[in-house]
Amino acid sequence: MGKAAKHPLKSSSLLPELRQVAALPLRTEQGQLEVCLVTTRETRRWTIPKGWPMKDIKDCRAAAIEAEQEAGLLGKTRKEPVGEFLYWKRRNLQFDLVRVLVYQLDVTGHLPAWREMGEREVRWFKPHDAALLVEEVGLSALLEGLEEAA
Repeated sequence: MGKAAKHPLKSSSLLPELRQVAALPLRTEQGQLEVCLVTTRETRRWTIPKGWPMKDIKDCRAAAIEAEQEAGLLGKTRKEPVGEFLYWKRRNLQFDLVRVLVYQLDVTGHLPAWREMGEREVRWFKPHDAALLVEEVGLSALLEGLEEAA
């Protein structure tokens, strides 16, 4: 997968581009690669665990924290992003363009209880199936790329 651009990230549009970090949780079950998706809290769309960068915490670690809070996943993240995608985040009065830097999380365990346990659905999928479920075109392409690399 391609390397993400270094900071600062700029948008060619008139709107400022915001930045988030995300975990791409992966595991191998019975010889098959699987990716974990979570639903968003409000619209119940499928996506990967993501959130805002955290002060004084490296982005790769922040992505791992998001995966733990949103899906109860434990594991090791790669230090460099494996890709990125853009999406429009719904706000009260507007939509914001957000660039998401994606860090692979090699999942080693799952907590019995976690912060957002009752707020989201968490499921494992084959990469191709996950790519069909997510709405963000860039995320879908990233997931399809996993299938090709396997």
